[in-house]
Amino acid sequence: MGTGYLKITTTAGNGAEPVANASYIIKNKNGVVLFSGITDANGDSPTYTLSAPDEESSQAPSTGQTTYGLCDVSVRQNDYQSIDKIDVQIYDEVTTVVALNLEPYVEGQDDADQSFVTPPPDVTLPTTQHGQVGTDDGFDPEQAGRVLSSVVVPDYITVHLGAPNSNAANIRVPFQDYIKNVVCSEIYPTWPTNALLANIAAIVTFALNRIYTEWYRSRGYNFDITNSTVYDMAYVRNREIYKNISELVDGVFTVYAHRDNFRNPYFTEFCNGTTATCNGLSQWGTVPLANQGLSVLEILRYYYPNDIVLSNAPTGSVQNSYPGTPLRLGSSGVDVRRMQTFLNRIHRNYPLIPTIAPVDGNFGSQTQESVRVFQRTFNLTADGVVGVSTWNKISQIYAAVTGLAELNAEGEFIGVGNVPPTSVLRAGSRGNDVLKLQYLLNYIAQFYPGVQAVTQDSVFGNNTANAVRSFQRLFGLTADGVVGPNTWNKLYQVYRTLQGDEISDGGNNSTPWPGVYLRQGSTGSNVVTLQNLLNNARNTYAQIPYLTVDGIFGAATNNAVRIFQRAAGLSVDGIVGPTTWDALTALA
Repeated sequence: MGTGYLKITTTAGNGAEPVANASYIIKNKNGVVLFSGITDANGDSPTYTLSAPDEESSQAPSTGQTTYGLCDVSVRQNDYQSIDKIDVQIYDEVTTVVALNLEPYVEGQDDADQSFVTPPPDVTLPTTQHGQVGTDDGFDPEQAGRVLSSVVVPDYITVHLGAPNSNAANIRVPFQDYIKNVVCSEIYPTWPTNALLANIAAIVTFALNRIYTEWYRSRGYNFDITNSTVYDMAYVRNREIYKNISELVDGVFTVYAHRDNFRNPYFTEFCNGTTATCNGLSQWGTVPLANQGLSVLEILRYYYPNDIVLSNAPTGSVQNSYPGTPLRLGSSGVDVRRMQTFLNRIHRNYPLIPTIAPVDGNFGSQTQESVRVFQRTFNLTADGVVGVSTWNKISQIYAAVTGLAELNAEGEFIGVGNVPPTSVLRAGSRGNDVLKLQYLLNYIAQFYPGVQAVTQDSVFGNNTANAVRSFQRLFGLTADGVVGPNTWNKLYQVYRTLQGDEISDGGNNSTPWPGVYLRQGSTGSNVVTLQNLLNNARNTYAQIPYLTVDGIFGAATNNAVRIFQRAAGLSVDGIVGPTTWDALTALA
């Protein structure tokens, strides 16, 4: 017999507000009370230990043996509707997190309990050939679709809880949470890590393919995907989530599979590989491949074309993007300052997370402790380091609490980065770069009354054009309302001066040489900046290849540096010192 773990978390407002003093009871399937208690100030119970079948029972298709334990959870709080969770699954060496979002109790309403049953994992069921399309309900798979201009990971995804033409509800959930739910509904959390990651990549890519091709919206539907496994992937409303799955998804939910030299997410059809087979990935088949030592990419290439690669897609939201390298004790800069601001705002809703004072952009022991408490609160590894998973979760919770507390967003969502965008914006432009522009204008307007403030709506309309002209006039630029290189550079220069990140000398070089020589083998934030500068330099020297901005100075970056040096008439050695750096920033 094995050992599993169970934790209960109670929130309201779609996870933005913890619900303290909620009473709970955990029973076995014979109705015997195993544990009871009340949630703390963060809405959490302790982590309880329960019995579960050994992990080995879930490593191969079932032969009739039990693969997980079951229990029932009931939660009561006077100000909210009661919830019963039936058939909560417990796995060996896995922490099951029963995260319940409670609905406020309204006087006079039906006080019957809300009850949710967790079905068996989809990998054990016969209808697991994801991506097949039937037409018996009137759905027309041949109707032409539309394709988005770029691959974007959405903040939220709208899920139809049934077949496309069924009279079922739509729910809008954060994309990360959707992926976690699907993974927990599809496969076993006890599988080897690389098998889990391969399945997560297939699930993320499948969802992004639906969004990229506007598979449903192009046909007039008001949702992005269904939870019918005849068409899409399993999604179980209000199901429990496994801690190890949650941690993995937090780190990779923006990673998708595509064929090399193709932008679109590959159609990652998959099936369980036992009761249903297909031309795509076999869920059960990933387990022995992972046990043989295959990497995630090797597992994907086993089932999909050999030129499949994995890439990060940007998020289509106002949340800040990950700075590129982990933030830890001793780190400093604008990304640390932004993270400190986020944590202090989150503290208002989650008071056990310590505040940070001052918010100075220096990652000291006080910031480290605040990060650790945040990580423990949201079931992350409490190491005090802000890596991808922690950064994404901080951004997600910050967006949730600011949206809950105010009618309008509170601001400071945008990571403007170190290098100005290369786009030229004018009336009619739309998108994330317009949002960056509007944020910069609003920030600067706080200090320069002559600069007009604007609505941050990602649309370059007349008000934004007038605000740009007011900025251009004030700082001696041509007041044409067009945002090109000169206006971008001046916006960033003024913004950084106001932030205290540099002393303005009236020049346009807002990215000074970092003081270290960069060469093949270098890594970190300075390489991220270099790669952005090289990508920007392509506007002048088109022969420079486009680089993936990953903070790693590899062969591709070395080649790009040499091509730039040759084109700019510099010494061609592949090493970025002050001369090469200054030549690059002069183009920014």
